[in-house]
Amino acid sequence: MAEASDPSLVTDPADPATRRSARSFGLAASVYQTARPGYPAEAVAWLIGDAERVLDLGAGTGKLTEALVSLDREVIAVDPVEEMLEELEVRVPGVPRILGVAEDIPIEDDSVDAVVAGQAWHWFEADRAVAEIARVLKPGGVLGLVWNSRDTRAGWLHEAGELMHERHDASVTFESYVRIGPPFGAIEEHQVEWVETMTRARFLDLVRSRSAFITAGEAEQQSTIAAIEMLLATHPDVAGAAELAVPYVTRCFRARLGG
Repeated sequence: MAEASDPSLVTDPADPATRRSARSFGLAASVYQTARPGYPAEAVAWLIGDAERVLDLGAGTGKLTEALVSLDREVIAVDPVEEMLEELEVRVPGVPRILGVAEDIPIEDDSVDAVVAGQAWHWFEADRAVAEIARVLKPGGVLGLVWNSRDTRAGWLHEAGELMHERHDASVTFESYVRIGPPFGAIEEHQVEWVETMTRARFLDLVRSRSAFITAGEAEQQSTIAAIEMLLATHPDVAGAAELAVPYVTRCFRARLGG
């Protein structure tokens, strides 16, 4: 199991290099939007409970926003990268989009029933973000954190993850990320396992959408894509397959304000 000291994990969101990595997604916003999977409705419904007005913090291109809207919730999307919000506007038109960060949320006090973060909490400075989230939540409101992770119990995906310098997967100790604390109560956890079918081209775009790839040099990028292509062509589990069945584990965590 990976520990908090594992150098592949995001251990200091305040570090300038980490901030550059977090902002790098703007360089590949359209690829991110096309390649990344959405979130299972079951997972999102558990995450927010009966909350009606929801802030999607670190909303990106709107993968989680779209799931929230499909559950007939009122959603506000906040993200620090303009290019990501532009993609969100195309995917989920009509949702209010605000440039902002988790450490200084640009909305009013006591204004939402839930705050959610999809694939984003590990980029936040947790202490500052917790204080801001508590400020914008109504009393008793919920904070929900969710990650889609490729399930590397599938051998070919484990090998692909190593080639991609995977930050975390279904086997990681998420407690190294999920530290909330007062004024929130105990953390509850829920897990959903599912499968996304995608073309080989989309899987390669999935590789291209990751921050480690985006911030790498051109030679390293080309080497990574070549290695993944070789894996897909030769691994007995996927060689010759017209489409790839990519298993995912969606890990959900929630805590209630004052709970």
